[in-house]
Amino acid sequence: MVITLELWPQRGRNVTGARTVQDSELSEEQWHLIKDLFVEKETGGRPRIAPRPCLEGILWVLRSGARWKDLPIHFPSYTTCWRRLAEWMDSGVFEEAWRRVLHRLDRKGRVDWNVAMADATFIPAKKGANALARRNEARAAS
Repeated sequence: MVITLELWPQRGRNVTGARTVQDSELSEEQWHLIKDLFVEKETGGRPRIAPRPCLEGILWVLRSGARWKDLPIHFPSYTTCWRRLAEWMDSGVFEEAWRRVLHRLDRKGRVDWNVAMADATFIPAKKGANALARRNEARAAS
């Protein structure tokens, strides 16, 4: 029996996930509203991936709540998307894009300001210790 590379099991990220390609997270109107913020710098070396696929991947992770490693294969790699998010957050580009889209949706009446949600799963619990409690005088400082 001869095993060729075509018959070899495919390895990689999320090979057992859904195979359907989902719709875009951003509409064309929304993308045209913010695309001027995502200007790519010319650098040497390997060409950078276009900003829209990275932004789509970031929005998919934020919307689904999935881990970065679970990013479907039709997006750029999860490390690329994660690095772009960090880059855009540091430069303020991501917040400005979010602000523009939110204002446009609000003008169209598509934002319900009576409903609000907060996700604090990334904040560690205090485990019962009071931060303002007095230190035991008998114990030496460590």
